Amino acid sequence: MSLVVTGSIAIDTVRTPHGVSEDCLGGAAVYFSMAASFFCPVRLVGVVGSDCPFDLAEFFAGRNVDLAGLEIRRDSRTFRWAGTYRENMDERTTDRLELNVLAEAPPVVPDAFRDSRFVFLANTAPKLQLEMLDQMDRPVFVAADTMNCWIQDHLEELKVLLKRVNCLIINEDEARMLADEPNLIKAGGKILAMGAGAVVMKKGESGSVLCDAEGREFLLPAYPAADVKDPTGAGDSFAGGLMGHLAQTGRTDFETLRTAVAYGTVVASFTIAAFSLAGLTSISKADIDDRLRILRQATQF
Repeated sequence: MSLVVTGSIAIDTVRTPHGVSEDCLGGAAVYFSMAASFFCPVRLVGVVGSDCPFDLAEFFAGRNVDLAGLEIRRDSRTFRWAGTYRENMDERTTDRLELNVLAEAPPVVPDAFRDSRFVFLANTAPKLQLEMLDQMDRPVFVAADTMNCWIQDHLEELKVLLKRVNCLIINEDEARMLADEPNLIKAGGKILAMGAGAVVMKKGESGSVLCDAEGREFLLPAYPAADVKDPTGAGDSFAGGLMGHLAQTGRTDFETLRTAVAYGTVVASFTIAAFSLAGLTSISKADIDDRLRILRQATQF
């Protein structure tokens, strides 16, 4: 089934203990689209400025990614982010943040995209996520991401959004902050009470926790990755693998969602193995399926 993503396209500069990647392609919509394209066609809605050095049509050549929703604004500048990861690769500081085009009006969803059955609202202000969702025609499954600054400063708008999404995908610190609850399982329950049908709480190298409104839970460890060079985009790749599998199957039941979480976990393990999107552009769907089998074997007892 059709899958649309709306989110950022970025020029990133990343520093880790393994090196530096300067002015590389990034952004939530890019990582998500590359990850999801292994499973199904993807429709990308995003905006860049005239300074964007990347040809996204060339980058996604051979991938089933529809760029009809890409807007290039001549008098604007592209979103830029620079960050540094510490030795443990879990701690990150933002060195520079230039919202640029992201501080402007959001792009318009093309008419041909509005019938998308699966929708992912990548991390941005809840007000903008709601505006994008209002442009869609009765999707069957909507997932969203958020972050600490929106939880802190735009909580009421975020609560409105939660009543309209089927799944919220966030990290464990954000879940605790949103729920005002240190226990992660209890935090998941409080988030579900806000309206979301399900919540996936990412725990980095410790895996993820899925909870739904019917009281079901699923805990999955991370893929045992030996090489971690750049965690940037891992969360968006996780979401891309998850939503890609759902859209591919056309199903949203809990068992399918469990498998989707596993696919997201595996896809993210490729992302972190190289800088920028090199970890995803160098693999095939067969590589993803191989790792899924390994993860299944490792978690059976």
